Amino acid sequence: AETVLIRAMGPGLGALGFPGTLTQPVLTILSGGTVIYTNTVWGGDATIAGLFDTVREFHTAASSQDSMNLVTLPPGNYTAEVSGLNGGTGVALIEIYEVP
Repeated sequence: AETVLIRAMGPGLGALGFPGTLTQPVLTILSGGTVIYTNTVWGGDATIAGLFDTVREFHTAASSQDSMNLVTLPPGNYTAEVSGLNGGTGVALIEIYEVP
């Protein structure tokens, strides 16, 4: 099994000056065609925030509308997908970090 932090960044990119970002990303993790995790707003989760330095990634404001999941996945193939809430569109970035 592997623990990973998966982030769907939209507003966090906007805060760094990127134009046209997705205002409310929805992060979905699938195994085959089955949804196993989903997240709409990370909500400033203290456990996730505590990992930003560990995985060497930029900090995201607790009030951000970015989506994040901290998951432990058994061996296998997975898909991380980002979409816009209520059909929203814009630029987004999916990041996947191994958590030691």
